[in-house]
Amino acid sequence: MADEPGGALKPMKATSDGVFQGENPLNSALPLAILQICIVVVLTRVLAFMLRPLRQPRVIAEIIGGILLGPSALGRSTAFLNTVFPKQSLTVLDTLANIGLLYFLFLVGLELDLRAIRRTGSSALVIAMAGISLPFIMGIGTSFVLESTVARGVPMGPFLVFMGVALSITAFPVLARILAELKLLTTDLGRMAMSAAAVNDVVAWILLALAIALSGSGSPLVSLWVLLTGAGFVLAAFFLLRPVLAWMARRSPEGEPVKELYICATLAIVLAAGFATDTIGIHALFGAFIVGIIVPKEGPFAGVLLEKVEDLISGLFLPLYFVSSGLKTDVMTIRGGKSWALLVLVVATACIGKIGGTLAASLLMRVPLREALTLGFLMNTKGLVELIVLNIGKDRHVLNDETFAILVLMALITTFITTPVVMAIYKPARRGAPYKNRAVQRANPNDEFRMMACFHSTRNIPTIINLMESSRGTRKRGITVYAMHLVELSERSSAISMVHKARRNGMPFWNRRRNGDGDGDQLVVAFETYQQLSRVSIRAMTAISDLHTMHEDVVTSAHQKRAALIVLPFHKLHQVDGHMESLGDQYQHINQRVLHHAPCSVGILVDRGLGGAAQVAASDVSYTIVAVFFGGRDDREALAYGMRMVEHPGIALHVLRFPPPADSSERAADDAFLEEFRAKVANGNESVRYEEKPAAGGKAEVVEAFKAAGRCNLFLVGQGTPCAPLADRGADDCPELGPVGSYLALPEFSTVASVLVMKQYDPTARHYDLVEEVAEIAVDVDTPGPSNRGTNTSFRA
Repeated sequence: MADEPGGALKPMKATSDGVFQGENPLNSALPLAILQICIVVVLTRVLAFMLRPLRQPRVIAEIIGGILLGPSALGRSTAFLNTVFPKQSLTVLDTLANIGLLYFLFLVGLELDLRAIRRTGSSALVIAMAGISLPFIMGIGTSFVLESTVARGVPMGPFLVFMGVALSITAFPVLARILAELKLLTTDLGRMAMSAAAVNDVVAWILLALAIALSGSGSPLVSLWVLLTGAGFVLAAFFLLRPVLAWMARRSPEGEPVKELYICATLAIVLAAGFATDTIGIHALFGAFIVGIIVPKEGPFAGVLLEKVEDLISGLFLPLYFVSSGLKTDVMTIRGGKSWALLVLVVATACIGKIGGTLAASLLMRVPLREALTLGFLMNTKGLVELIVLNIGKDRHVLNDETFAILVLMALITTFITTPVVMAIYKPARRGAPYKNRAVQRANPNDEFRMMACFHSTRNIPTIINLMESSRGTRKRGITVYAMHLVELSERSSAISMVHKARRNGMPFWNRRRNGDGDGDQLVVAFETYQQLSRVSIRAMTAISDLHTMHEDVVTSAHQKRAALIVLPFHKLHQVDGHMESLGDQYQHINQRVLHHAPCSVGILVDRGLGGAAQVAASDVSYTIVAVFFGGRDDREALAYGMRMVEHPGIALHVLRFPPPADSSERAADDAFLEEFRAKVANGNESVRYEEKPAAGGKAEVVEAFKAAGRCNLFLVGQGTPCAPLADRGADDCPELGPVGSYLALPEFSTVASVLVMKQYDPTARHYDLVEEVAEIAVDVDTPGPSNRGTNTSFRA
């Protein structure tokens, strides 16, 4: 496109008339912006997928994607740059990117809880200040070296502050994701890192405001006015704007939709605050960040704001900021031995300052050496805030092209090495005390029965509650249930908000919800209500984890809570038309990994609505349960669970036995178990029906026997059932269900009967233990109950 006289770029039309009118759509602003967004999103998501095996946060992929699209790689092609990122379009691109950044900083402010920072202990405060001070001082020292080599002619005062801030920053949101993925979030190390990073974040913003004020082109008096006016804006926001937001939050009660007017008003306030701070001369993002901080965190208001904004901003607009940054980053400006030596110097200074300062302060606070070193690497994590600092410095002409490229690569390198280094030097021990009751079938049936019931969504809750009610039995020591909500850790801001809850409460965190406290997980209300009306003791909890490691939370929690049975949801959801829709292979792999690592028996629940779509009152329970018995450990476990369930007055048990071959190694144990069942449970009990089928029955006979069992509510089957006629069913699709369970889960068999596939814990089998058992260790089993709800009870083995 031709330039206007005088060298000015000709403005682009907003929209195109189309190719049939002889116009190139890429010469218009809107089609070009659409193409740019699509390219950016696809490239960054592909890079994030490729870096996933290395456990890298998505910010790494976005920084690399921006650099690849810039003059360092693809942008070296003049044709590509002039076609996709012409100079005329950069104003539109930068505007969209900064709008995305504005709202993202608002989300960061929403996630930052000032109350948590006020509660920061002295150890975290000392570590945070040391982790800021030493790299800031070393950054100032490095700036003198850069100023005498590659950064000649820059304004020295602002350059010193920008270098100090750039080297002393810790990326709070990125650190939260790394800690969560490495299962360190609720360790002492994770709590210390998060507390110190929160303090670091606030100090970094104050220092950045100082650096921006100093970088103005006016006199020092102007910089002073900028700082004073900025401080006045912060005070006005807290004392004038906060009451307005609090009023809107109070008028958005729990359980009711937040008014659209309040959402629009808040989003407009964010823009207005950005305009105000940009007018002052700080930066528009400061206003958005302050508004995010002062929004009340109690109640649903902040959560709804997150849901409305995060996907559009984080998914589409924020990656544009990384591209905008990448278009300014030319790695090729770092040429010659001197420049590469300066890059090594800056990276070394950043690492030594941050890691060394944190390490020294940690040792002073009597943190063990390995944990102190790990904490240092964690605090060395950079991210988006680092890029914001660098971009502001470049826009204010404090950083030239070469210095900017060196500092961007420094941020990339220091963040990239965090995860692999931490994984290499620090492996927290998962230890627990041994315990005896690891299965439903046990020597003393009157021992307390502990069960962990997992669920992914609210759809599973009615069936789980009805299963609890069916399992409560009539024994003096009843049933204790740990209901675990499995939440995928994603890149969304709402997931990180939940991570902060986990940091405060422990992960998996145990909800200690009180009346009037809106800080609890809403999904636990149903369980708490049920506990009030039943004899079942329940503790609802939430595990936030990556899908690849979610099984570790389930297994370690089950061991810690001494569970005898883990109930997992099947990875396929029952649909209205009777078919099963898969959630994805990753959810199936969670179940398979739990089966390999479980410290107790495991049941996989194919949920077709046990008792319907709502919780059934105890007096209204009327279920028919069919226990299919071919023989073996798993079938004995399934029948043992059925024996417990039939104690409920509303449950009828139908035992369907298919005798195994004569040479079965489990025949004697099966016969003894069935004899005990008939003597103690079946005799004289009208709720129990025992039926044997011919031993020579083929597939047709087995299927016919299942269908003849009637329209029952629940099938209990063993996972390792030696059923030759159905052996082809579970070989490929669902091996975790076994042959019988795989057949019963088929939609053509039944659309109403749920299936619980049981696998008994075998102490003689080879186990892939995730928990190291130590005889002398105090264990927090967190026993729920009316008398000790919200308290913990520690046992020593």
